[in-house]
Amino acid sequence: MFKHKLAVIGIGYVGLPLAASLSKHNQVLGFDIDKRRIKELKDNIDITKEFSINQLDNLNNLKFSSNISDLKNANIFFITVPTPINIYKKPDLKYLIKATEIAAKNLKKNSIVVYESTVYPGCTEEVCLPILEKISNLKSNKDFHVAYSPERINPGKSKYKLKNTVKVIGSSNSKVLNFLSKIYSKICLRVHTVNDIKTAEAAKIIENTQRDLNIALINELSIIFKKMNLDINKVLKAASTKWNFMKFEPGLVGGHCIGVDPYYLTYKSEKLNYKPKVILAGRKINDDMGDYVAKNVLNQLKDRKVKSKKILVLGASFKENCSDLRNSKIFDTIKYLEKKGSKVYIYDPLVPKKILRKVAKNILIKLNKKKFFDAIIISTKHDKFKIMGSKFIKKNIKKNGLIFDLKSTFPSSQTDWRL
Repeated sequence: MFKHKLAVIGIGYVGLPLAASLSKHNQVLGFDIDKRRIKELKDNIDITKEFSINQLDNLNNLKFSSNISDLKNANIFFITVPTPINIYKKPDLKYLIKATEIAAKNLKKNSIVVYESTVYPGCTEEVCLPILEKISNLKSNKDFHVAYSPERINPGKSKYKLKNTVKVIGSSNSKVLNFLSKIYSKICLRVHTVNDIKTAEAAKIIENTQRDLNIALINELSIIFKKMNLDINKVLKAASTKWNFMKFEPGLVGGHCIGVDPYYLTYKSEKLNYKPKVILAGRKINDDMGDYVAKNVLNQLKDRKVKSKKILVLGASFKENCSDLRNSKIFDTIKYLEKKGSKVYIYDPLVPKKILRKVAKNILIKLNKKKFFDAIIISTKHDKFKIMGSKFIKKNIKKNGLIFDLKSTFPSSQTDWRL
């Protein structure tokens, strides 16, 4: 029934690992409208640093293109584009809609469109499917089929990659489920199928919503315990001795998933005339943490009677050992500090300098400013910072300077303030 002609639309943090894995068993076209991204990949350069030059060079069955006409031979489309939120914290579907339009122009009989981008339950069938039918003049479940298989990519140095991750697939067509299961089972740990798309969408959205709420609880506990002069890390270590205690750490919640996905669910919920309470409360706590950190930095400096307020931020990405800046909440901290007159510098050895320059006023190429800063904020637990060690980092601050370790990168005895 089906021929293996695969195309992945959107070659970013999600699309590239998927395309690379699929290409081990199929001919795959990696498509992206970003011409610069495609050119870099053709030159074996991955700016996300998920793949090395040698790894890209060995992907012989994977071709890259930004030319829409190159998609004409594909009949299985995997859509892996970003689904961010807008300034009003509502779903921004422009990338998803654009990718759907591109796929629709190349649909043919027996094509399959698989969505991996995170959306709210119902989005695939309510927003995407009508676009596919209108542009292609084909009928869903008759001429072509749609499925949803949420991404579970974990950027950075993580043991959780496609090969050891369970893949969820949802579709109303049993033959499509069986066919896609065979494709995915070759590149992941195993496949879990559901017989409708909305269930698969819902499963994905609650994965990150649950994690967001758990971190919000720990962040709030951290705030409370600080007023009691209690170390949240010691409290968590003690509580973790109970068999059913789930350990989460306090921190800034950013990225393309945890800090965004709950808003997709609450958007859909409000459309159904139910305003979520717990989810939005958790979101507010986590959204406010950037300002909370900045206020504590300024208060601590004020207590030390520091006036110049030259501050260094170590780590711009939203998580450790990753170069992804999307929705990184440390920029909320930076914005607040600069608004109050501080001069903030950023050093992140994992983020390409040309990208960092677009979002930061002052960046460091090397960490060699001896006794220059009044405070250093370690916002991301990069392995490179651990290797540097707190002694080396301290050389960059003045005698009465402070180190704020947001992720407990070092023992509490080596820093001045932790979340």
